[in-house]
Amino acid sequence: MAKKKILFINQEISPYVPDNNLSLMGKSLPQAMQERNHEIRTFMPKWGTINERRGQLHEVIRLSGMNLIINDTDHPLIIKVASIPSARVQVYFIDNDDYFGKRLMEKDEQGEDYTDNGERAIFFARGVLETVKKLRWIPDIIHCQGWMSAAIPFYVKTAYHDEPSFAETKVVTSLFAQSLEKKLGSDFKQCLEFREGRAELLKDYKDNFDFNELSKMAIAYSDGVVVADKDVKKSLVDFAKEKNIPVLGYKEDFAEAYESFYEQLFPEEDE
Repeated sequence: MAKKKILFINQEISPYVPDNNLSLMGKSLPQAMQERNHEIRTFMPKWGTINERRGQLHEVIRLSGMNLIINDTDHPLIIKVASIPSARVQVYFIDNDDYFGKRLMEKDEQGEDYTDNGERAIFFARGVLETVKKLRWIPDIIHCQGWMSAAIPFYVKTAYHDEPSFAETKVVTSLFAQSLEKKLGSDFKQCLEFREGRAELLKDYKDNFDFNELSKMAIAYSDGVVVADKDVKKSLVDFAKEKNIPVLGYKEDFAEAYESFYEQLFPEEDE
């Protein structure tokens, strides 16, 4: 496979959060592709549980300072960066006091899903895309892992489709067993609106967005789907196949399979 620029947008990355299938893949997939000589960039939310001193995070002033309007409210975008020495992978963190700050991940101290998880995912998605633009780095592939990245495919194919940074980019979504318990609210579609990413594009989806609807939206706007867990909902895999979107089944030895899957998204290079 020809060398590609691959942007990994992860909900969780080990060792910044506890180990699970999602966080371990968040670390090992970018590492594997970098070792195969692809150029990578990696992003995740700066969850409030992350110890900045221990993880040696520091703010990137030249990338910070933008305000993103979500639900008619300005939210400052803060970008931090750190490296995972064992993997030789640099990680950019999307931060904001309102959405992340001292808060936990998707659940609060009582174990309940945060009521603004939808807004948090929207802020994260737009924050990543705006930061990549500032980096003047044009990805060939964007690979999304976790529900926090689920708005990325929608934005890349609508609101950012004319941006030089993303006009030719292929988007891949990984499906995991992890899910949200509570709905994202009846105003999620309206909060999602940005430029050409209009709510009416989602008229076939339930007004009260839940994890299933969020996953279907991510799939529908992706160029490829990866089954990254053994226990992924069959209905979501079937939905991708109904949309004629290429699907890569679950692979324990993933690196070569993922790289081959990426290659299939660029058939013109095989001619």
